[in-house]
Amino acid sequence: MTHSAAILWVFVLFLFLSKPISSESDLSPEELSEIPRNFLSFARKAEIFDWMVGVRRKIHENPELGYEEFETSKLIRQELDQMGIPYKYPLAVTGVLGFIGSGEPPFVAIRADMDALLLQEMVEWDHKSKNDGKMHACGHDAHVAMLLGAAKILQENRHLLKGTVVLFFQPAEEGYGGAKKMIEDGALEKVEAIFGIHVDTLLPLGEVSSRSGPILAGSGFFEAVISGKGGHAAIPQQSIDPILAASNVIVSLQQLVSREADPLDSQVLTVAKFHGGGAFNVIPDSVTIGGTFRAFSNESFLQLKQRIKEVIIGQAAVQRCNASVSFESKDKIFFPPTVNDKDLHKLFQRVAGDMLSISGVKEMQPLMGSEDFSFYQEKIPGYFFLLGMKDETAEKPAHAHSPYFRINEDGLPFGAALHASMVVRYLFDSHKAGSTYSGYRAHDEL
Repeated sequence: MTHSAAILWVFVLFLFLSKPISSESDLSPEELSEIPRNFLSFARKAEIFDWMVGVRRKIHENPELGYEEFETSKLIRQELDQMGIPYKYPLAVTGVLGFIGSGEPPFVAIRADMDALLLQEMVEWDHKSKNDGKMHACGHDAHVAMLLGAAKILQENRHLLKGTVVLFFQPAEEGYGGAKKMIEDGALEKVEAIFGIHVDTLLPLGEVSSRSGPILAGSGFFEAVISGKGGHAAIPQQSIDPILAASNVIVSLQQLVSREADPLDSQVLTVAKFHGGGAFNVIPDSVTIGGTFRAFSNESFLQLKQRIKEVIIGQAAVQRCNASVSFESKDKIFFPPTVNDKDLHKLFQRVAGDMLSISGVKEMQPLMGSEDFSFYQEKIPGYFFLLGMKDETAEKPAHAHSPYFRINEDGLPFGAALHASMVVRYLFDSHKAGSTYSGYRAHDEL
């Protein structure tokens, strides 16, 4: 054998040995169905599980509010650096985008939100919040830990990725619409679909819940100032009473849903703020009221918004008062309905069924809560689901946004493995079909 022939033979042997044992192009249906269970086994390894728990607890001890997640973002970038995962930073002030795979299309994303709530933690444990008045009471600390866990799984199995996975670490979900800011900063460039998880402390561990179509409502806020003429409470005829006017406004607003909305078209309108007066014997000059309204479609949402304005101004006028109504501010923006793509729902059922069995995949009813993941779904197909994190040791599991909120950390491997499995299957199906998912259809939701 000549020297040049020997070099050629060694090169060919190197290519053969460096080729992955299997790739997406030669995976059988049986091998595909094994991936979710294999990923779950990997995420349950003691060193992986303990690492995710450690990440979650570090973030839980140092909760940060929207657009203030600087230490959380720093921790994320440190972990990505250790895994050798490139990233882009910053987006939306503190956001991070990580990239795993070929760097070529198709691009699919998985998302975690990072921010905490303005809430004093009442759960007594070793990793209680160290920041007074701030708490991870919605599970975003777990969301970050699970997405980093998925990143570790995917980085270890890069040979399965026929395309690119984008990791979205997003700030400011709690009312500030951080997803919208991420989009404005270019996070969705090239991304064809996106998946998101939210923990559910009332759903048993190892179960998931979701549905095709609307899953969470669109939400908006309103505030109205009703102005009259102040005066002495003992001489009401010399005043124009804005408290009486505001009371009539509130009663009339309650009739918008009960009398004007289709009973089969779920809507909510709640007046949750009433500020007026400061003395028992003085009629004030003005009263401020405010609240929230929610619906599952653009048409219903806009109709409700229009009628809120008309009723407030009209009813105030009946009582000889003036009214001004505002609906959006820097700190309060409209959230569109969260609407799951029907084809991604089928993918979710296959992947979750392979991992958890059919009995672990529940069909949920739509909820009137809202989620800024919906901003992504306005642009591209998206899918959002709930992951069971019920703590069976708690006598009364607390809902999200409670100072007693706590999760079962044994659920972290499920979230990490589901994240990773969903995007691997999405890329496989897209590659096999030779195109991206075609199930996305324009809809009339916000």
